[in-house]
Amino acid sequence: MSGALESGPTDRKGIGLAGAVAIGIGGMVGGGIFAVLGEAVSLAHGATAVAFLVAGLIALLTASSYARLSVTFPSQGGTVAFIDHAFGRDFITGTLNLILWLSYLVTLSLYAVAFGSYALTFFPGQHGPWLRHLLISTAIVLPVIINLFNAEIVSRSETLIVVIKLLMLLVVIVSGASYVDTGRLNPDHWGTPFSIVSAGMVIFVAYEGFELIANSAGEIRNPGRNLPRAFYISVLLVILLYVLIALVTVGTVPESRIAAARDYALAEAARPALGNAGFTLVAVSALLATFSAINATIYGNARLGYTLAMEGELPDILDHRAWNEPVWGVLVTGGLSLLMANLIDLNAIAIIGSASFLLVFAVTNMAAARLAPRTGGSRALAVTAGLACLAALAVLLTQTWQSSPRALWVFFSFIAAALAFELTYGRLRRKPFAIARRRGNRAANRP
Repeated sequence: MSGALESGPTDRKGIGLAGAVAIGIGGMVGGGIFAVLGEAVSLAHGATAVAFLVAGLIALLTASSYARLSVTFPSQGGTVAFIDHAFGRDFITGTLNLILWLSYLVTLSLYAVAFGSYALTFFPGQHGPWLRHLLISTAIVLPVIINLFNAEIVSRSETLIVVIKLLMLLVVIVSGASYVDTGRLNPDHWGTPFSIVSAGMVIFVAYEGFELIANSAGEIRNPGRNLPRAFYISVLLVILLYVLIALVTVGTVPESRIAAARDYALAEAARPALGNAGFTLVAVSALLATFSAINATIYGNARLGYTLAMEGELPDILDHRAWNEPVWGVLVTGGLSLLMANLIDLNAIAIIGSASFLLVFAVTNMAAARLAPRTGGSRALAVTAGLACLAALAVLLTQTWQSSPRALWVFFSFIAAALAFELTYGRLRRKPFAIARRRGNRAANRP
């Protein structure tokens, strides 16, 4: 199968290398960097750029597994399909697929909280918490309405918004470079090695998104050549982008000011070079970027829920369509994320999101190791990537236990809820699917 794919279709239809790279960069440079930069500085201090580099290297290792899996098993299911191919559909894989679905809800909540934080900067003065919750809720409710009635807006606008985000970040980097005080980057101002790695893992959610390339694998021209290049190029470019942003932020803004503006630290990074106009420019760009990321995440997660419901892993209601859209998938995605965004603080959401994706990526890397004979990939590299994800997860959980035990309990509650759901509904619901599949296999094998 891999060989056939490597020869690839010769027609000019589909997504080229540049388009695939844009999908990966757009998926990563969403709302994450706007939300978690301040969290990283609070832990790594002057070594924030190192923290982003450490997280990026783990993402790059995992991208190598996704590259091989995507070429051999092109599917809109992406991660879900890879895990099922490697381990079959059973209790564990069903639970992991549900955790993946929940993980996207967490990232959606992260983007909404970031939207609320940046939007709040346009309302100076004293105001109660009601305004923040109103802004957070608006950031979810409006995209839900858009996805229900005109989902095509999501795909049509995404490329333009990706370009705007990248241009804005480049403006911050270029304008701020000459204002960097290298003394603030001196190792004397670094956090401990453990806190630096912890910072990288807290903000790992900012790298989540490169796996979206896998969901488009079936539409990419010459996949044997373009898919691996798209994964590597997009992750490497985003690592470079994030490291430069971290250097400019820490080098130009006093840490006390970053701490005071932790939820909108990226806007503060534009102020030394560009003044209040720069702050406003970044804040507006952040609103656009996070709103777009929420829109796209609702769009994608509703369709992931639809796929899982069709396979019997989520309730049937999620596979109901109206106006050719998975209406209940959109409503459930919006409703659950609305609760999370308003009940859990930004730091906890970032931790839960990063931990969830590290767990899913660890399993995906192990899937790549198991399928290495079929993909032609390196089993040792895939195992190394999987162990790196697990080690990173252990560091993150240890740090969270020391600094934010409530977030740790919320994360374990997510795992427990996924296990309980799969143990009850999932196993019972999937029995008819398993019986039908066995009957179909027997019929296909009859002479």
